[in-house]
Amino acid sequence: MVRQLGELENAIMTRVWRWNRPVTVREVLLDLQSEREIAYTTVMTVLDKLHRKGWLRRERAGRAYRYEPVSSREAYTAALMNDAWATSDNPAAALVHFFGLMSPEQREALRDALRVAAPFPSDPPTGDSAQDAPDSAGPDTGETAPGATR
Repeated sequence: MVRQLGELENAIMTRVWRWNRPVTVREVLLDLQSEREIAYTTVMTVLDKLHRKGWLRRERAGRAYRYEPVSSREAYTAALMNDAWATSDNPAAALVHFFGLMSPEQREALRDALRVAAPFPSDPPTGDSAQDAPDSAGPDTGETAPGATR
């Protein structure tokens, strides 16, 4: 189960995801200070906690660390949505309520996402033959799976 980020964790992760490159405590601190008073040690502690929780990886750069995200904001959001949906006794009703909360733009984004996801098989193959097995690369994207040939 994915735990929702706290307010400061989210503020920090938002920057790290947006910048999409390894960042230092100092960079995060300077950007956060434009919105709030915050100490270097507070930012350092939160980045360290995010690292220990598995949200960030870090690499030593001199005496400091550079932090970068382990996964994307979209993956985090999807995991939160999946966890919330999994807690429902009636997932279909939960989806109906969720769709009712969506703006027209969000519903259009959902339609687009479903069109992208449509090539994925909804059921596992039932036969034993190799031709029944899904391609290891997933939907035909024009790319070859590692170790596969075309």
